Amino acid sequence: MRPFDGARVVLGVTGGIASYKTVWLARLLTQAGAEVDVVLSRSAREFVGSITFEAVTGRPAHTVLVAEGHALDHIRLAKAARVVVVAPATADFLARAAHGHADDLLGAILLATGAPVLVAPAMNDHMWAHPQVQANAERLRDLGYHVVAPGTGPLASPTEGAGPGRMPEPETLLAHVGRLLEPPGALTGRHVVVTAGPTREPVDPVRFLSNHSSGRMGVAVAAAAWRRGADVTLVAGPLSVPAPAGATVVRVGTTAEMAAAVRHALATADALVMAAAPADFAAAAPAAHKLKKDRAPEALVLARTEDILTATADARRPGAVIVGFALETERVLEGARAKLAAKDLDLVVANDATEPGAGFGGETNRVTLIARDGVPQVLPLLSKEAVAEAILDRVEALLP
Repeated sequence: MRPFDGARVVLGVTGGIASYKTVWLARLLTQAGAEVDVVLSRSAREFVGSITFEAVTGRPAHTVLVAEGHALDHIRLAKAARVVVVAPATADFLARAAHGHADDLLGAILLATGAPVLVAPAMNDHMWAHPQVQANAERLRDLGYHVVAPGTGPLASPTEGAGPGRMPEPETLLAHVGRLLEPPGALTGRHVVVTAGPTREPVDPVRFLSNHSSGRMGVAVAAAAWRRGADVTLVAGPLSVPAPAGATVVRVGTTAEMAAAVRHALATADALVMAAAPADFAAAAPAAHKLKKDRAPEALVLARTEDILTATADARRPGAVIVGFALETERVLEGARAKLAAKDLDLVVANDATEPGAGFGGETNRVTLIARDGVPQVLPLLSKEAVAEAILDRVEALLP
């Protein structure tokens, strides 16, 4: 899995209850193809054992600064690492790291490595809010460490948790590690706008017109673009999958709301990937109150919604790469080429909604990419994450 395959990751674990979540992070990194060297502090071993990490990574865990016959483990691990991650990072660890302590293996590795360092604090919310802890976290940022702020949610104590202190979820940390592993490319520092999911057009206060889009394709594109170094704005209708880490998410309901959000984001966009499935039709006159069965109209009068790509064309920056999607049920390539020309697009992602494994809702897709030259690039059935990578490869090649 790009960009983890074969990458050496040092995963430091300090003594917090959130260390149980780090086991899952170690597994995710390993499944993605990384070689994970786990380094446990003395207090971490009171919460989770070395054998647990060895079982999920297939590699020995490291626990002491000077092991028998291995006096230079801190140098070897520091040099081999492409990223060093500390999760959870306790208040004590933040203080020690901020002041350059090297009296254990993890501290020595931090001083010896030239790799980027990702720190995920986790502690009681009052501890995280303490000025000394905040000062230590800021000191680490000044040193160039990447500090992922803790989230808000249930903490170890059932009476605490009103403020931030919860360790970010392993999937979120995996995304941050991926961004650090990704070499600089054409999307680094660029603003990429992605749309995802369906829209909902009200019929009355409790009913709406929509479609089966889950938003998975757009979320995959947004996640991959952020990992490649882009600043990502995700304009999202109701999603059936979690929003990606790192992206600025703008939530919308109707097609008109999505169009307005896209227009606003295009002012600074280098690329737009229109992966959403906005509703093509809306009730011409939505009812102010719930329609009762015994008083419902015999027919629902529909009106066309605004075409977002056409309506926002005047907001595009010169040189911006515009990608549309063409989900068809017949004459797929013909329909895609017509959309490419009619909407002045740089690339169209075409697929057949009737084909097994493609279309809405699933985890895979089979698409054909068509650029202005009209030559189709036919892709096999792939995961939507792999399709997202192929789309962004083309976007990078088209950027001025």
